[in-house]
Amino acid sequence: MNKPKIAWITDTTSSLSKEFIKQHNIHVIPLHVVINDTFYKETIDITEEDFYDRMKNEEGKFQSSQPTIGDIVDLYEKLKEEYDFGIAIHASSTLTGTYQTSVMAAEMAGFKLFAIDSHTGSYPLSFLVKRGIELVEKGLDIDEVVSQLNALRRHTRLFLVPSNLDQLHKSGRVSGSQKILASLFNIKPILSIEDGAAKIKDKVRTEKKAIAWLVNHLKDDFHSKTVRKVAIVHANDTERAAGLEQLVNETFPNIETVKLMLITVAGVHTGVGTLGLSWVNE
Repeated sequence: MNKPKIAWITDTTSSLSKEFIKQHNIHVIPLHVVINDTFYKETIDITEEDFYDRMKNEEGKFQSSQPTIGDIVDLYEKLKEEYDFGIAIHASSTLTGTYQTSVMAAEMAGFKLFAIDSHTGSYPLSFLVKRGIELVEKGLDIDEVVSQLNALRRHTRLFLVPSNLDQLHKSGRVSGSQKILASLFNIKPILSIEDGAAKIKDKVRTEKKAIAWLVNHLKDDFHSKTVRKVAIVHANDTERAAGLEQLVNETFPNIETVKLMLITVAGVHTGVGTLGLSWVNE
């Protein structure tokens, strides 16, 4: 019996490298960022560097938008001619409608799709895609692959520390009074993606304490679980990201590290200079 031909689908919130995407023929659906009412396909029409540079230097309105269902239907119409079915792993359905749109598009196109709501984005989403490919290559059946990936979602970590509350205020995530108080007292909120939702996990004084908070939470998981790799996530601030990576390397010499640019649809809300850590407990 021939092995089924599987199409792998994700979206641009996965932060997968161009090399990995090409190697595994992954179909990546772009989300949109909107700058002063002009739409740009993430990573196609605008790079992360350009986006954050414009956010830093331009006045105006920065927003995000999910893909159009027509574009995804067109993709699935093509894929059903070549593949037996698809496995789609998307960003949290609480944070974007991409997952729901993908499922609807597959139904409209008549394309058999196993869709997974990752409950996250960025590095953890890329981890789930890579793990899924590994499991299929090992010969696991599709139901077991989906089951294992759904179970792994609970063990992902993504913490972000915005440099200020300007963008969170503009996007309606914090009030004007909260922004003023945070500025006056140099308060740093620590955001966490948990169960698919963005939550303010804690508030600390000064960036130094915020960095210590991140490292301490990594330390807790490192001593009680298996952490092999950590992503330093940053919004176009390579110098501070390098400093955080050095601290992680010194504290956890056996953990592999990688620096990743924060996906722009998240940066719309957290702003330039956001810094964070992400890992998966295996």
